[in-house]
Amino acid sequence: MTTGIALNAADAGNQVDACVQLGHEAAAAGLRSAWFGQTFGADSPLLAAIVGREVPGLQVGTSAIPVFGRHPLLVSSQAQTAQAATHGRYHLGLALGTKFLTETGFGIPHERPVARLREFLTALRQLTETGTADFHGELLTATTPIPARVPGAEGGVPLLVAAMGPQALRASGELADGILPFLAGPRALGEHIVPAVTAAAEAAGRPAPRIVALVYGVVTDDVDSVREKAAEQLAFYEQFPSYARAIGLSGGRRGVDVAVIGDERTVAAEVRRYRDAGATEVVFSGTDIAGESDRRRTWALLGQLAG
Repeated sequence: MTTGIALNAADAGNQVDACVQLGHEAAAAGLRSAWFGQTFGADSPLLAAIVGREVPGLQVGTSAIPVFGRHPLLVSSQAQTAQAATHGRYHLGLALGTKFLTETGFGIPHERPVARLREFLTALRQLTETGTADFHGELLTATTPIPARVPGAEGGVPLLVAAMGPQALRASGELADGILPFLAGPRALGEHIVPAVTAAAEAAGRPAPRIVALVYGVVTDDVDSVREKAAEQLAFYEQFPSYARAIGLSGGRRGVDVAVIGDERTVAAEVRRYRDAGATEVVFSGTDIAGESDRRRTWALLGQLAG
């Protein structure tokens, strides 16, 4: 099993420079991957491409680009360029997005998200693997009157989905290479998420999917204070049904209930629980919530576990 971290650095003087520096630190600590979230700020595939090119050997990924407000042709161009820049170390994560952010930010209806995801994945797979597409769906059209191949990106781009609900898991198992669940604890993974996506992949004749578990956690001795901060940050996700369901299936009521906070022994044990539940990779976010010292402790532990 590999371990990685989510990088943000949105509060730095220069986000790109800060992420490159953190990428070097992550690789030096023994971590295998760095993932970049997509907001209305920095472009995550471009950020991943820069960090991946500057830090040889580090796998980089996007977690995750919403399919609303984007088009497969444009996302394919971004992904293939990142893949060429990193010489095959880029991983593209997609998401269904949320009604609030989609309709507020883009002014478009957040309707039939799973159907859109299916069409998006189908067209995107054609584009990233062959450089061409002739897809005419109910919600999307993607054709290539001229080739859309980026030299250096041969072999395609791994496609993952931030899926946790039954329909999204089914679509991901059939059409993607894996999933990126967040705030889904070991119980939810082992009893619900992994069986569902694995069964869908098997039924479609696809390989066993990657399970990249995104975990909010940190190694610290100040557990109570850090847990209070985590509760504030994670409260945002509790309003969305997919996260609320995953938290509930994990045995919790709030986002902080599935956060992994404690000393090295405690955190290592929880990482092993994720592995036993079916996670092929564990990626920690929120590692800077307790300050630089605890962030370094967390990265050092995750680097050891990756070994």
